[in-house]
Amino acid sequence: MSDAPRLSIGLPVYNGEEYLAESIEALLGQTFEDFELIIADNASTDGTAGICRRYMEQDSRIRYFRQPRNIGLSPNHNFAFAQSRGEFFCWAASDDLYARDLYERCVAALDEHHDAVLAAAWTAAIDSRRNLTQALDYPLVTDSPSAPVRFRSMLFGIEGDDGLIRADDDYGVIRSSVLRRVAPYNSFYHADKTMMMELALHGRFCHEPAWLYFRRDHDDRALHANPTVRRWCANLDPRRADRLRHPVIRLYSEYFWGFVRAIQRAPLSAADRLACYQCLGEWARNRALSRSDATVPADRLLIDPAADISVDALVAGGEAVAP
Repeated sequence: MSDAPRLSIGLPVYNGEEYLAESIEALLGQTFEDFELIIADNASTDGTAGICRRYMEQDSRIRYFRQPRNIGLSPNHNFAFAQSRGEFFCWAASDDLYARDLYERCVAALDEHHDAVLAAAWTAAIDSRRNLTQALDYPLVTDSPSAPVRFRSMLFGIEGDDGLIRADDDYGVIRSSVLRRVAPYNSFYHADKTMMMELALHGRFCHEPAWLYFRRDHDDRALHANPTVRRWCANLDPRRADRLRHPVIRLYSEYFWGFVRAIQRAPLSAADRLACYQCLGEWARNRALSRSDATVPADRLLIDPAADISVDALVAGGEAVAP
């Protein structure tokens, strides 16, 4: 492996001891080996540090950093990217699992499609015991050559029942040069969506039509542990807990203006920029008239009849046991 790996994997973690070893095992077992694994420990208070140091001693590709205090999910994600050296970058979650050939296929896709800025595989959902609970195909048209088409598809999302996880590009492999040109992770409501949207304005996404990324849905997942807008944003950055400086209306308004700024910064033609603004106005009017934030219950099974998935067969490492 060269001094500067082709791929940097950023793994932010906070109190992740329950599933962390499984996730690291799955990452280290990738068929694509030219990567560095950057673990950003957000001042965990459980056994996370010990697990990270144990694996770091076993594999020289691991670089472990520990924050002196909890700085929030968003700054910790940005910190992981700031440490990266690779041509490509992706975030990984400390409780998710990854098929052995996930990154090999994503890097190959970016090598083949030079106009693409992100490559990902379809995402399936698993429960705490690695049982499959959802596997649906990717529903958006982020592979379109048209920036306004990609923008509209991501903004309006999926019509009808979309399940827990379906269009999930946050953990795709991204060209680092492009990621450096977009705004970093912020901490307002749905800040992750505005970041992915801005990436899509820079270029198209390509997807491997196979379920190779497994998002684990469990009771301690951030989505369940932080059910309100206030708690969600405070988890992203503790400063958002201040109700006077960060009222909920501000957390919502920054979400909208995040889209506006993304359109302003993106390398678009005048016609494409206007089309994106028009689409955003239509979306804002629809949101004002009717809210559509309902979620599908976590215990509902949504599996494509064509899905033939064995998580244990696809993922390296098996069920690693933390000390």
